[in-house]
Amino acid sequence: MGVSEVVPGLHLLPLGISNAYLWRHDGGVTLVDTGPAGSAPAIAEALGALGLRREDVRRVVLTHFHDDHVGSAAAVRAWGRAPVVAGAADVPVIRRDRPGPEPVLTPGERALHARMSAGLPRAPACRAATPVADGADLGGGAVAVAVPGHTPGSLAVHLPAAGVLITGDTVAEHEGGLVLGPFNADRARAWDSLQRLAGLEADVVCPGHGQPVAGGAAAALRAATDPFG
Repeated sequence: MGVSEVVPGLHLLPLGISNAYLWRHDGGVTLVDTGPAGSAPAIAEALGALGLRREDVRRVVLTHFHDDHVGSAAAVRAWGRAPVVAGAADVPVIRRDRPGPEPVLTPGERALHARMSAGLPRAPACRAATPVADGADLGGGAVAVAVPGHTPGSLAVHLPAAGVLITGDTVAEHEGGLVLGPFNADRARAWDSLQRLAGLEADVVCPGHGQPVAGGAAAALRAATDPFG
């Protein structure tokens, strides 16, 4: 598994079709997203490659309820009972108390959605998931940012001291630039959330799909387009 350092202390973990991020700080490790179901061994391997143990994960942050991001949350939680947090509107879906809203697909998104969804396993319920508020401290200087639209409870993670935004699927990387992520439950609200992120100080944007964009990331967010709208 190719783990790469984005900035000091922050590592990208590619987990199949989606990304997870590992933020290492004095209080331990904050893991942002967990990939599809079955990704826990790969996450453990990545931790080991960095000289860390599974028990060093002190918090799991889920950016939204989609199966390719929350699939291994329950398995990671079982390692050391680290808190698992998500946006309040997404927590009942992650806990499997109710289904989440389906994305409203544009004609240009339909084929891509079918291809990305094919064979994706359903995420097991993570009963331990609890809500976290906008602005909450996520450990090591990380701050929760509410970005509803992709899902009702979507979150981003801001690392202001490091100049980093981890955007979940509100933003995607495409051909080296940044675009509005596809497959949104509420496209207009997702676009408004992208504009909120563009107003934050960031040199590096770490999306849920694609590669991090470093250098002038705030300007790249302001220039982002909606290629499927």
